[in-house]
Amino acid sequence: MTIEKKNMSDIGRRIERIRELKGIKQETLASSLGVSQQTISRIERSDTVDEEKLEKIAEALGVSTEAIKNFDENAAIVNIQNNHEGANSGSGTIGNNLNYYHCHFNPIDKWVEALEQNKKLYEDLLKSEREKITLLEKMLHKKSSAGK
Repeated sequence: MTIEKKNMSDIGRRIERIRELKGIKQETLASSLGVSQQTISRIERSDTVDEEKLEKIAEALGVSTEAIKNFDENAAIVNIQNNHEGANSGSGTIGNNLNYYHCHFNPIDKWVEALEQNKKLYEDLLKSEREKITLLEKMLHKKSSAGK
């Protein structure tokens, strides 16, 4: 079965936009499908796509065939904007949303903290080994004095 032009006049464009939104290059998609980049380019310019090919493309893109068939670029953009703007107290400008990406800890402090924890663990292990050596020396000393 082929997706007809009257039903999906922009099926190729929908595939292209989903691929772009997911950050996948034509070459990557082509490689996962075992075809050339030129084939992907032709598919993205075409008005019809074979159902079997559409299923393979959908799987490679990590979406369902229905997601491709029902993809609405305008709705996707509105959804992205709403999710992004709502993530930071409803502010709507990109400049105000920069705080959303701000780290709430200093990675160097975390690294130093991890080093300190490793140092303490090493010191505890060393102390335990020294205690074992002392205990073994005592046992050896008792055994050698009992044998005399």
